[in-house]
Amino acid sequence: MAKILLVDDETRFRTSLAGRLRRRGFDILDVDSGEEAIKATRRDDAVEIAVIDLKMPGMDGIQTLRELKAVRPTLQAIMLTGHGTMESAKDAGRHDAFRYLEKPCDVEEVVQALEAATEEVGYARARHEIPRPVEGRSLWKRLIGSHNSRPGFIILGLAIFAGVVYGPTPARLVHLLSAPKSAPGAVTAGHDEIMGYASYREMTPGQTVANYYGRKYKLEETTATPDGGTAKAALSPEGAAFRAKVMLGVILIGALFWASGAVPVAVTTFFVALALYLYDVFKPDQIAQAFAKDAVIFIFGVLALAKAITKTGLDRRIGLLLLGPAKNLPLLLLVFLPMFSVACSFISEHALVAFTVPLFVMVYASAIKTAGLKRDRMLMVMFALALAFAANSGGPGSPAAGGRNAIMVGILADYGIAPTFGQWMQYGMPFVPVMSIVIGLYFLLFVRPKALIKTLNVSAEVRRAADKIGPMTRDEYVTATIFGLVVLLWVTCSGWLGMGGPVLVGLVLLNVFRVLSWKDMQGIHWEVVLLYAGACAIGSGLAATGAALYMADAFVALLPEFLSAGSGLAIASSLFTGITTNFMSDGATVAAIGPVTVPMATVAGTHPWMVGLTTAFASSFAHMLIIGTPSNALAYAMAKDPETGEQLVTLGDFMKHGFVVLLLSFVVLWGWTILGYWRWIGFPAV
Repeated sequence: MAKILLVDDETRFRTSLAGRLRRRGFDILDVDSGEEAIKATRRDDAVEIAVIDLKMPGMDGIQTLRELKAVRPTLQAIMLTGHGTMESAKDAGRHDAFRYLEKPCDVEEVVQALEAATEEVGYARARHEIPRPVEGRSLWKRLIGSHNSRPGFIILGLAIFAGVVYGPTPARLVHLLSAPKSAPGAVTAGHDEIMGYASYREMTPGQTVANYYGRKYKLEETTATPDGGTAKAALSPEGAAFRAKVMLGVILIGALFWASGAVPVAVTTFFVALALYLYDVFKPDQIAQAFAKDAVIFIFGVLALAKAITKTGLDRRIGLLLLGPAKNLPLLLLVFLPMFSVACSFISEHALVAFTVPLFVMVYASAIKTAGLKRDRMLMVMFALALAFAANSGGPGSPAAGGRNAIMVGILADYGIAPTFGQWMQYGMPFVPVMSIVIGLYFLLFVRPKALIKTLNVSAEVRRAADKIGPMTRDEYVTATIFGLVVLLWVTCSGWLGMGGPVLVGLVLLNVFRVLSWKDMQGIHWEVVLLYAGACAIGSGLAATGAALYMADAFVALLPEFLSAGSGLAIASSLFTGITTNFMSDGATVAAIGPVTVPMATVAGTHPWMVGLTTAFASSFAHMLIIGTPSNALAYAMAKDPETGEQLVTLGDFMKHGFVVLLLSFVVLWGWTILGYWRWIGFPAV
């Protein structure tokens, strides 16, 4: 229980109240002035709640409250006074007092206020990303720590990073980075060992990965000349290999920190930037470019756009249209979810998640109020994760589902065997509704029983919420029009505006029409924007240095004979892709792995579509980490309690449930797709 600071200049009252509260189990520290209260709070980290007399000589209660909040933003203050007025109550509220009580007050009333304030401390800690105090003093408990402060994982991550970066350099890595690109016509059976390098097509015949990387990113090395001077020389394979090891260390430490919550997720992004800078992986301007990807701008813009939709109440109108048929949770998970997943095969799944998650936050808030609950975390976990995973699983449905599919079409086109739009749908669309039904069944059978609210008429909750706000307002009409424009630009102009450009257009218009203010935009979940920027930078570094090429090559070398051809090769390719895509962007994963697996299929006598399509399909299985896809990042950012601001879906939820859904995705892909209907429909002659 938090320590209670009792601040009152009336000694008799203070000592009497402190004694009565101690007898009820509270840990009380009492002082007689605001000055002493500030000193005590600075000395004792356990002070989380203050009971403050409003009228005191010298520093009064409001001044004391203001100073205490500056020292400890999460502190909850209960103001006590024998001279209560409406103005003094308003003044206390303006300075973020938790509760206002008049003297004399019953001790039971104080106890109830303290218990409520104790609960609020937890929410405040979550909002300010301050770790909970570790109970116990054992070394093990201190190393494990709490969320956002896990010293043991920090030490482990730094040790892994140092071991990878400063350990022996694999000979195979140096060989790959120094192997020249084969001349046209000299590649045996269409296979070049460095074909998996992300920029292979831009390389000239005879050029090595190290040379291309060094020239493109201006990473010249300083060497000694015979006359004792220095000169600039091209980047050596060893120099490129060292930077590749840095990126391998970065992805390992990033995955560990993001999965364990060792530090706040945005801090890991700062570490990524620091590593790229200190180890000269990119030059400073190039580092900025690696972070400022279109996907990062898109996530920022969508989070701000969602603010406007929620602020105006437009989310409730949209909810009536989308969730009307969902009269219970089974219908939601087994009917709405497959329809949502199929839609994500044609429309940006990130955009659909962006305006669908707020609907479910609204349903959640309405449901817990109706049920008389303070919160139901597992209900929100079910809503947010089911939507994110279903959106991801829409990826295989059509070539329009994402850049990863376009990359694979390009790789297959290089071999003159690219599928048409209709052919891709023939092989991919049957996967989508089956996978989303499997996801719905998983959450229905294994997550819903853990929720406090087990039966819920979603459409009724949406209708109830919509009825409260009456007819549409001017701001709703403006927001709906601008949102429609953004969607239209996504559909028609994403080729040159990207995904981020349309939302920036929308945000400018929302500000021009005074629907959204800069203060609203400041309130978005910037941590998630930074986190996804870090993931993009990691993907860029892995691809540019050749570290991704080395990872793909190492995987191929491990394949046993029975997985080196036919369905086995497709299964093996999907396994490696599905695991890798959880740590890299889907596009970067396909760009690195596709050029390796497609030629392997040609050499092994396997139809390239079988391996190429499974590689692209499995790049949609990024369920385990919030860096996997923008859909994951958006679901995490928006899944907050609308009343308390508490983060209801955690990194651990993504890791635990995402791992299960990843396994289920492999089962459906292998059993239903590769070994199922693909054998029935076959593949056209090459």
